[in-house]
Amino acid sequence: MAKLYFYYSAMNAGKSTRLLQSSFNYRERGMDTILYTFKFDDRFGDLKIASRIGLESGANTFDSGLNLFSDILSRRTAKTACIFIDEAQFLTKSHVHELCRVVDELDIPVLAFGLRSDFLGEPFEGSMYLLILADELIEVKTVCHCGKKAIMNARFDSNRKIMRSGEQIDIGGNEKYISLCRKHFRDGVIEGPAD
Repeated sequence: MAKLYFYYSAMNAGKSTRLLQSSFNYRERGMDTILYTFKFDDRFGDLKIASRIGLESGANTFDSGLNLFSDILSRRTAKTACIFIDEAQFLTKSHVHELCRVVDELDIPVLAFGLRSDFLGEPFEGSMYLLILADELIEVKTVCHCGKKAIMNARFDSNRKIMRSGEQIDIGGNEKYISLCRKHFRDGVIEGPAD
């Protein structure tokens, strides 16, 4: 019986690496997978999911106008064994319901990987509905500079000061974001003591 899985974490926890490894495992055994990533995240090139450790794979893209159920229906084959979604925080409520239909009506598992919250500690639409509707919730852990579990994403400016306002979506990596524990997020401390 297929399920909808939501793998969530703060930034830099290895979500894309885990997604790519899981897809590779299916393909190594002769099964097909369908991969999606957010259309506006082009840091690694169009039509690609890439991890910071160098793994990458071709992918389809989604944006708010795409009907994921219809798109998956048109792409699936008899050998399609799993659907993978990277940057799942950018899904819409409708997308999440469409992924539920993929699981319930097509009996294909869906593994969605994304952030739980934004740089202000607010939920993303996609993450909120995945937390509500997913059959399985799996936390992918990473650590703050203090060694505690990082659960928050902080955006910082060119002076390395935490930003407390701005647009929810501002694509970037380590040059713009850092994962922090709740205390250091609240206190605005993005680096440990100097050595």
